[in-house]
Amino acid sequence: MPPRTSLMPVDQDWGSVWPGPRTFHPASVPLPLRQGYKEKDAPPGKFGNAELMKIPNFLHLTPPVITRQCEALKSFCSAWPQGLETDAKCEESFPLEIITSDYCHSSPDIRDPLARIVTLKVKLGRLPLNTHAKDKLLRLVGERYNPENDVLTIMTDRCPLRQQNLDYALYLLTTLFYESWKIEAWESEKSEADMEYYDWDASASRKNVMGLLSWKPDQNAAEMSADAMDLDIKEFKEAVSKIMNEGEEEYTLSRYKEEVKKLFSLQDISSKV
Repeated sequence: MPPRTSLMPVDQDWGSVWPGPRTFHPASVPLPLRQGYKEKDAPPGKFGNAELMKIPNFLHLTPPVITRQCEALKSFCSAWPQGLETDAKCEESFPLEIITSDYCHSSPDIRDPLARIVTLKVKLGRLPLNTHAKDKLLRLVGERYNPENDVLTIMTDRCPLRQQNLDYALYLLTTLFYESWKIEAWESEKSEADMEYYDWDASASRKNVMGLLSWKPDQNAAEMSADAMDLDIKEFKEAVSKIMNEGEEEYTLSRYKEEVKKLFSLQDISSKV
């Protein structure tokens, strides 16, 4: 019998000829495909070519077939939920992001080892944490937290199956959350010198500045509440915290200098000359 390619009409329905993924068949593909290498002649043709049978192909995924398959799948799909038109709204409604990968490969095993890897991402700001819990959580996760975008990333691959790694990632996130809220007995005995970081609210510097503001005649401190005073010295608080936590650098020192001058209502001598 002659090959099918010589009998097919020009307007042949390709989805009926090649409906799904299959091994390459030269008599069904009306294309002059070549694969392989010869030292002198052209690459071998499609008939009797073992190289074309080795590699996976996507000859079934032509645009008309894809359109037909999408139309058939519409009956099994639900409408897109209202209010989730943008990525920001989706992130607000679904703060937990799970990333997995599927692989197409030729192997005796149907499972690719990389397909078991699960990556979990969540913004730390979406978790209900106070100052103590957030600080403890950051110390537990280490480099898994990115301060630039406030995203905590947990990647698991120790289990053989993807579902097991997903359950393990959720278990780690749950354990980290509840562990961060625990307050040990010895934590109540910590003094300012025992703190891992400089806490402005519990420092002697705040007490001194609040005492300074309480007798400044131009501030009407007698009528100001503690919250109003904290708001008034917010920039000074940030400058002191940066120089204590990040160290003495040119930028932190200059900012601290400017905030001290504002606090004491001082002006540069050079500005008056």
